Amino acid sequence: MISGYATSSGTSTLAARHPELFYGRLGQTGLRVSQAGFGGYRITASIPEHAAALRRALESGVNLIDTSANYADGRSEELVGGVVAQMLSAGRLRREEVVLVSKAGYLQGRNYEMSRERQLRGQSFPDLVPYAEGLEHCIHPEFLDDQLSRSLARLGLETLDVYLLHNPEYFLGWARKLGQPPDQAQAEYMRRLEKAFRHLEAEVSAGRIRRYGISSNTFPVGHTDPQFSCLERIWQTAESISSDHHFAVIQMPMNLFETGAVLLANQPSGKTPVAFARQKNLGVLINRPLNAVAHGRLIRLADVENTPRLPADETRRRIAVLRKAEADFIQRILPGLDLEPAIRSRLEVLILSADSLDGSWEALQGYDHWRQVRDDVLLPRVRGVWAYLEANPDKGRPAAAWLPLHRKALEEVLRAIGGHYAETVSQEAARIKTLLAEADPDWSAETPLSRLALRALRSTAGISCVLVGMRREEYVADMISELQVPVPVSDRKGSWTALQKTMGSIR
Repeated sequence: MISGYATSSGTSTLAARHPELFYGRLGQTGLRVSQAGFGGYRITASIPEHAAALRRALESGVNLIDTSANYADGRSEELVGGVVAQMLSAGRLRREEVVLVSKAGYLQGRNYEMSRERQLRGQSFPDLVPYAEGLEHCIHPEFLDDQLSRSLARLGLETLDVYLLHNPEYFLGWARKLGQPPDQAQAEYMRRLEKAFRHLEAEVSAGRIRRYGISSNTFPVGHTDPQFSCLERIWQTAESISSDHHFAVIQMPMNLFETGAVLLANQPSGKTPVAFARQKNLGVLINRPLNAVAHGRLIRLADVENTPRLPADETRRRIAVLRKAEADFIQRILPGLDLEPAIRSRLEVLILSADSLDGSWEALQGYDHWRQVRDDVLLPRVRGVWAYLEANPDKGRPAAAWLPLHRKALEEVLRAIGGHYAETVSQEAARIKTLLAEADPDWSAETPLSRLALRALRSTAGISCVLVGMRREEYVADMISELQVPVPVSDRKGSWTALQKTMGSIR
């Protein structure tokens, strides 16, 4: 287990070692953190590319990593722990230089199975929220104790720098489903939060965490929303426990479309969530900076490859070539491989994609839907086959000549389908860049939209660190390039107001 924790002097030393980057302070913690942090939502220990990206980020000066017990069913924490341990062992990083953040609250995957087993034994976690099939939620001390132990084990740490309750407003959504009056639901919500805070204060005393807080999607929504998490009331709850409490960090979504964090005055005092956090010197982490939910759809705030749109017949032809490569694998290559029957059947299922693409590629909801299908469904399946064959050359030698042909066929199909949707998205990105430049001259540059989206956030006072998904080394390089650009940090309320007025034109 790795001892120690992030310190003000340690993080300042790291910042001094990377004078080319810009750093901020994580509120009252005194920790200096890179203006962009490594978001661990979609990383997993089973993909070497993700480990390489995290190493690149840490070597480049990124020193805040955000993960959660439920990200990749715990395997995100495993990846983070493994990479950090390797870099510490190699002397390329010191524990006091890196800020590690994790969260608890969800019961999915292995957690859900564990919960079901406990229920069968009559040992259910108290205050459990049975939100939906396969999904429960809990912030009761008994569950938090269990989850922190598991997280520390996966991360290989004795002490976690920041521990967040992960979307505790799930209770409010569940209470609404049950028809509970909003006032009663909010009162019970605060009771549960207070009980959790008291437990987390004990964990600070025990040395297992340094500070705690909440990650909530409903900090920046209207105060009449049934699932609204009122930061001011939550702060008062922490204050009621102790004037020396360790509630120090919050996390919430914000991006070019979703601006409630800085524009919505939803606190009883009339302040916005970020303004209230600034007043209390809370650290503020921003998530979903490049994935906006607006106008009933997901909008990816990044440029896309300028791929030409091909005739539909050409796309169908490329799919036919891919189908032939798949059939060749199943009919000629697979029978000659020295494989167990179960593995043979599994590879056959995973390699097939042409038929499903042929029936759906023109009916997707847009480029972002295509990216989701490609990155979350199609590529993980196919890459699993490739990886198995490459890792077992003695079993997969007959496939050596087939692999590059299949890769090329799949790449041709992906390029064609991407081009079908990319033109509209490219025009949209260009329009957003124009609106950014009109809203604030500091947000105007001939640079990728992803960088400008980060710039708008990191230049806004009160935001400590923006969490960016950096699953590939090229994503890391893109963000590091942005963090090298000097930009003043100021209130920017006027800029965000001007942007909000014009972004409605993006539909």
